[in-house]
Amino acid sequence: MSASEPRSIRLSASVLRRLRERATRYPGGKPATVAAQLIDEGLRMADYPGIVFRDGPTGRRAGLAAGPDVWEVVEAINSTKRAEPGLSESELVDLVSENTGIAARLVHTAVSYWAAWPDEIEESIAANQRAEVTQMAAVQRSHRLLAQ
Repeated sequence: MSASEPRSIRLSASVLRRLRERATRYPGGKPATVAAQLIDEGLRMADYPGIVFRDGPTGRRAGLAAGPDVWEVVEAINSTKRAEPGLSESELVDLVSENTGIAARLVHTAVSYWAAWPDEIEESIAANQRAEVTQMAAVQRSHRLLAQ
């Protein structure tokens, strides 16, 4: 998000309590920061029906309500494009849908979200690639220890 401006809103006691509880789950979390994030996510979900937000090992990310994270769909598209460079747009979506079991309309939902928030999704892809490298290194160290 960009620079913010202070705003005053009225919250019920129960909403404020839940907001404070949620803020404690994040290091340095503040109710105002969490509220801004949830409002932003709510607006995005309203703009892109079928998109939800979830927590995970690489942070909070956009996903399909009935499927994987958006970054995973984008990675499937990129992989399919590399493997089958001559496909038309509709052929590409159909093949990704067939190979992943994700309905074509949901592939389009993920693409639409990516088109609006490409930096966020590309960062999710990069974060997951870094996590995979870290995990693979840990597995290799475990194998070396056990092999001795």
